[in-house]
Amino acid sequence: MTASPKSTARNVLGGPLEACCFEPMTGYFRDGFCHTIDEDRGSHTVCAIMTDEFLAFSKAQGNDLSTPRPEYAFPGLKAGDKWCVCVSRWEEAFVVGKAPKVVLEATHERALDVVSLDELRANAVI
Repeated sequence: MTASPKSTARNVLGGPLEACCFEPMTGYFRDGFCHTIDEDRGSHTVCAIMTDEFLAFSKAQGNDLSTPRPEYAFPGLKAGDKWCVCVSRWEEAFVVGKAPKVVLEATHERALDVVSLDELRANAVI
């Protein structure tokens, strides 16, 4: 049995950052975690569970997450997939009532630079 990968980063609750998703492989580094660095201009820090509504919203904003892009090894997302989304896009969706559910334990603490913990908790998976 192989051990699960671990992260030294912290989540929005102050605990260790948990993995968001390995199938499909998510994250800025495509390591399954919502890790980030300063060069990650989108700040892919929110572990969200995709919905058809959010995917349509994101596409309308110019970021089509549902169409496969084999040249980037991107399978395209569907409702139910977990994905590290840009915190600013999540906030835009939150403001208009289209934000997907969030996995707090897998959402990087740097998301709190843009959104409040209360906003994230309002859409948290319980």
